Amino acid sequence: MPALAATRFEATITWLGLVGDREAALPSAPVQSLTLGFAGPRGEAHGGLTRPSCSRVLDLYPRNTPIRNTRQLSVLSEEELSGIADAMGLPALDPSLLGASMVVRGLPDFSRLPPSSRLLADSGACLTVDMENRPCTLPARPIETRHPGHGARFKPAAKGRRGITAWVEAEGTVAVGDRLRLFIPDQPAWSQATMAVAD
Repeated sequence: MPALAATRFEATITWLGLVGDREAALPSAPVQSLTLGFAGPRGEAHGGLTRPSCSRVLDLYPRNTPIRNTRQLSVLSEEELSGIADAMGLPALDPSLLGASMVVRGLPDFSRLPPSSRLLADSGACLTVDMENRPCTLPARPIETRHPGHGARFKPAAKGRRGITAWVEAEGTVAVGDRLRLFIPDQPAWSQATMAVAD
């Protein structure tokens, strides 16, 4: 019996980007297509089968412990990106300033997609959703450079709509204009979720 349920929802890829050198700069460069391998998008500085652990998992590992790279891509929703821009008092926000890999349109409540959901392209390429991407302060500098006086507004404006991180489950190519079909885990929410987190 399939463990992932096909949904009626589809997304359209509206933007793609690559970060060539994360040490040099956070912003990504727009591209028309991405070649997705098991290590992530070809040419992406955030790619690799493993990555050093960071502040997001300090409760699990000491910083810089080699761990599986489930953050190969940063995927944003066009609708949520528009909401961030509006909350910041901007007419629009360039996804390259956030180091985005992909922007999609058509999936409601995108940042809250269930972990382990799949986004399947017609090419056969498939992304697995890791989890919601929490906003940080890193985009503030490139935003401030482009939009003086607005950089510090990003983190609070992006709460709950920063998109998701994902990793490549099946290789292939995706391009601007391609569709992605959404599959979600065919299981109920864990009954203890609201009581499980330690104070």
